Amino acid sequence: MTYPILTLITFLPLVGTAGILLFGRGRHARWIALATTLATLAAMAPLCSGFDKTKSGLQFVDSVAWISMGNLQINYQLGVDGISLPFIILSGLLTLLCVGASWTAIRTRDREFYAALLIAETAMIGLFAAANFFLFFVFWELMVVPLFLLIGVWGGPNRVYAAVKFLIFTLAGSVLMLVGMIALQVATPEAGLNFKQLTGTTLDTTLQIWLFLAFLAAFAVKVPMFPVHTWLPDAHTEAPTAGSVILAGILLKMGAYGFLRVALPVLPQAVQIFLMPMLVISVVAIIYGAYVTLAQTDVKRLIAYSSISHMGFVTLGIFTLNQTAVEGAILQMINHGIISAALFLCVGMIYERTHTREIKDYGGIGKTAPIYATLLALFCLAAAGFPGLNSFVGEFLIISGAFKTKAWLGALAIWGVVLGTTYLIWLYYRMVMGELNTGLQGLKIELNAREILTLAPLALLALYLGLYPESVLSYLHAPVSEIQNIIATP
Repeated sequence: MTYPILTLITFLPLVGTAGILLFGRGRHARWIALATTLATLAAMAPLCSGFDKTKSGLQFVDSVAWISMGNLQINYQLGVDGISLPFIILSGLLTLLCVGASWTAIRTRDREFYAALLIAETAMIGLFAAANFFLFFVFWELMVVPLFLLIGVWGGPNRVYAAVKFLIFTLAGSVLMLVGMIALQVATPEAGLNFKQLTGTTLDTTLQIWLFLAFLAAFAVKVPMFPVHTWLPDAHTEAPTAGSVILAGILLKMGAYGFLRVALPVLPQAVQIFLMPMLVISVVAIIYGAYVTLAQTDVKRLIAYSSISHMGFVTLGIFTLNQTAVEGAILQMINHGIISAALFLCVGMIYERTHTREIKDYGGIGKTAPIYATLLALFCLAAAGFPGLNSFVGEFLIISGAFKTKAWLGALAIWGVVLGTTYLIWLYYRMVMGELNTGLQGLKIELNAREILTLAPLALLALYLGLYPESVLSYLHAPVSEIQNIIATP
């Protein structure tokens, strides 16, 4: 490309934000947001058509000298590889769907809501496109602001508590990541915090250990890993639908992406040292998250706790350190982003009608809303890892890789799959089957055309990636192989 395509894609939502703040009075804000998110997603097309899957390095690089002060030399640099590209596309798609899902749900302070949503899109795309640690950190912190506002302003009755809890957990981890980044800059001034150059540096083992712990604090909160997961159910419960979609679909992936982009290639010796604790914590998250999910009565909390279990599979796959499981983990991050977003959209759509999230208040929806029941069944089956749907291959690769590392890891992961299937079937039965709950009689439960159109892309992706997972895996072979070579080098 002859123009800075990544810069365009990253900052186009900010242009839309300015348009909303200047001209978004009344209901104009949602139309500006829709046009902006459509344009941003369309602008990503050249990334897919022009990407070379055989290369492991960054492509479509935008690089400009930015900060120059003595030994501090930092460039403004964006680029994509086979790992980051799917997440950039997913960020664009989910933001567009959030606009559609919020079309009638947001009735107060529309302009500020859609502005926050577009700022979040810039932060998401920028983080995945960042080619150096400094930019990565800038977009990491930027993401906190719109999510805090989405939860704290447009959330439920306990929104302030949930927003503040989210902020405290996130900032606590970010402070330690900032300290680690400064230490990394001091130790390797010639690298300019560039990820590619950092990968080629040799760091003292003790320094690697301390850096890994600092970065772990930030990444583990975002995933979230056990035991720093407690902010997530509260945030999901109180967040508006769009907030939950962004949280589950993208925010949780930022932590796992941090492990792939920073920890594994830059701190390989520390990764080997902490390997077993990370694997154990991942398995604990899978089992613990599944059992706690079974006990939930609030449908949003149920999906939130299920995310803890599903992200446990992701970190398990990453820290098995074999190519099969790492590729499976990345694929599963994409899969979970699609399915968790779809489930939260389904919950949000029915909440608009019923104004309750208690599972006991539902029942028999399938009798009056067959389209809704069909789509919910598809997403529940996909989340459970049903063959032919998108999560199956990701979980299969992760479990296969886990067995290669330790047989007991694979066995426990399989038990997590069994538990996951159980709570999803149980959820679907209570919401959809049986006689229609008396409290729902007289309500128009069935989805309208806009809602069907919002869910349709996610349903198609669940089917497409289930039948043809190589469409994502083909992007991962080269960059994951490079990470494997770094980890394997003594």
